[in-house]
Amino acid sequence: MSQLNGPYVAIARNSSEGAHVHFGNEPRDSEAADIEDNDLFEGSTQLTDAMEVADSDTLYYGISLGTRRRMHKGRGFWVTVGLLVLVSVVGMFWLYFDGINWMQRSKKRNVILMISDGFGPASETMARNFFQQTNNLSIGYQSPLDEILVGSSRTRSSDSLVTDSAAGATAFSCRLKTYNGAISVTDDKTPCGTVLEAAKLQRGMATGLVVTSRITHATPGAFSAHTLSRNMEDLIAEYQIGNYSLGPVVDLMFGGGRCHFMPNTKPEASCRMDDRDLWADAEAAGFRTLSSRKEFDALDTADAKLLPLLGLMAPSHMDYEIDRDSKEQPSLAEMADKALRILDTSTKNKNAGFFLMIEGSRIDMAAHTNDPAAHLRDIIAYWDAVAVVRKYVDEHPDTVMVSVSDHETGGFSVAKQLTPEYPDYLWKPEVLKPVRHSIEYISSQLLGQPSGDSRETKYRFVRDTVFPDWMGIKDASHQEISGVAEEADSVRLRQLLSTAISDRAQIGWATHGHSAVDVNLYAYGKDAHVLRGNHENTDIGQFIIDSLGLDLGLITSKIKGERVVQQTTSIKEAWLGRRDIDAPEHYPHIH
Repeated sequence: MSQLNGPYVAIARNSSEGAHVHFGNEPRDSEAADIEDNDLFEGSTQLTDAMEVADSDTLYYGISLGTRRRMHKGRGFWVTVGLLVLVSVVGMFWLYFDGINWMQRSKKRNVILMISDGFGPASETMARNFFQQTNNLSIGYQSPLDEILVGSSRTRSSDSLVTDSAAGATAFSCRLKTYNGAISVTDDKTPCGTVLEAAKLQRGMATGLVVTSRITHATPGAFSAHTLSRNMEDLIAEYQIGNYSLGPVVDLMFGGGRCHFMPNTKPEASCRMDDRDLWADAEAAGFRTLSSRKEFDALDTADAKLLPLLGLMAPSHMDYEIDRDSKEQPSLAEMADKALRILDTSTKNKNAGFFLMIEGSRIDMAAHTNDPAAHLRDIIAYWDAVAVVRKYVDEHPDTVMVSVSDHETGGFSVAKQLTPEYPDYLWKPEVLKPVRHSIEYISSQLLGQPSGDSRETKYRFVRDTVFPDWMGIKDASHQEISGVAEEADSVRLRQLLSTAISDRAQIGWATHGHSAVDVNLYAYGKDAHVLRGNHENTDIGQFIIDSLGLDLGLITSKIKGERVVQQTTSIKEAWLGRRDIDAPEHYPHIH
C-alpha cells in the first residue's frame, strides 16, 4: 500500500504491520478507528480492504467508524476537563487541611498583647468616673478601653479558683492551665513552649517585652523563661538574655529590674544571689544596653540595627505613675511607642512582623496595697498606652491588639458602707484628685525617718506634710495623725494610710490579694471579632497561636530538658506572698 499524506494512516489487514491504525507515526490499538475513506484511499481494491476492516471494527466495538472518529476528536477536551476537576478537588483538600494555615503563616502579621495586671471591671468604672467628673466630660464619655470592649475572660488556675500572675500569664503564653507560681511550666513541672518563643523561631518575628515591673517579674517571665517558681528571678534573667538551648528569643526589653542582672560583687546595684554579671553577658551576646532616661530618649527608632536591646531604667520596679519623675523614667505609653517604632523599623523590609507584650504591671501592686490613688493613676497611664497602640493598629491593618487582665486584685468596689445605718448611694472621685504620692512612697518616707526623731517631730511631719500635702486630706483627726506617726510596721502603716483615703472616697477593698472575678477583654484590629463573648484565659493564647500559625508543641519538645530550678536560693516572697510590695524596703541598698 502506498504511503498516504495526512495525519491518519490505515494499514490494510494483509499488511506486514499487522493491520493496525496509526495516528501519524504512533501505533494505535484499533484496526480501523479514525479512518476517513475519502481521504485515505484512491483505488477500489484498497477501499474494499478498508471497508472490511471497518466492518470488522464496528462488530468488535459496537460503534460505527465515523462515530468513533468523532469521539476521538473530542477526547482531548474531556481529558482537559478531567484534569481540571482533579486539580480542583486536590486543591480544596489542601486548603482545608493545610492551605489556610500556610496562607496565615505566609502573611505578615503583628500581634500586640497588652496585660493590665490586677485590673478588674470595677477599677475601669472607677477610673472612668474619676476622669469624666474631674475633667467635666459628658456622662457618655468612654475610655480608650471602653470603645473596644469585646467580652470577658475567666481567670482560674489549675490548682485554685483564684489565680496568681504567674499562672495567669502562662495561660496566655503557653495556652494551658498551670499551678499558681509556675513560670511557663506545666502541672508536672516540665517547660512548655511559649507564643513568644514560637513567634521568634517558627515565624522569624521580632519580639519584645515592655513592663513597669521588674522585667524578671511573673508576667514577662512567663513569656521568656521556664521556672518552677516565680521567685527564681535570677534564673529568669538568664533565660531572657538567651542562656538556654533556644538562645536569645527576646529582641527588646523595656522596664525595671536591673538588679537581677548585676553581680552580687556590686552590692549597691545587685539583688542577685550569685556573682554572675548578666549585664556584661548580655552585652557580649550583642545586646545594646541602657539604664537611664537620657539613653532611652537618645535611641534612634529609625535605626534598623538597634536590636537586640535591653533597657532597664530602674533597679527594681519602675515607679508608680503618681510618683514618677518624668526626667528620670519614661511612662508606659512612651516605652510602648518607642518599642513599636523600633520593632516596626526592624521588620519593615521583611515578610515577618513582630510580637510585643506590654504590661501595666503596677496597677496590680497598688491594689495589693489597697492604694486607690496609685491604682487610679496607673490605670490612666495604661489608657495612654492603649491609645498609642490603637493609633499604630489604625496605621497598620495587618496588626491586632488584645488587652486583658490576668486577674482582679483587691476585691475592689466602687462604694463602701461606713456606718451601721443604711448607706448613701455615692462615692467621691474628687477625694483622689489631690493625692500626690503612693502609699508605698509615703510609708517608705515615714519608716525612713531618723530613729532619733522625737514623737513630736514625727507627729508634726505627718500633720503638716503627709496628710495635707501628700494625701490631700485637710481634716485628719488627732487619732489618725498619731496612729500614722507612731506605727513602725510596714503592713499596718499602709493599712492606716489606705483607710484614710478609701473611707473618704467611699470605695472598698475586700482583700490585699487577688479575687476570682472575670475580667474585661478588649481587642482591636485584625480578627478582633473572634474574641467576642466570654472566654477561658487560655483562649487568648489560642487566638495568638491561630493568628500567627504557631505550633507550641514543637517548641515544647525542644526545651523539655531545660533547667527549671534556680541553683542559688531564691528570694522568698514576703508580705502576703508579694515581696514586690515592699521592694524598696527589701532592697534598701539599691540605688
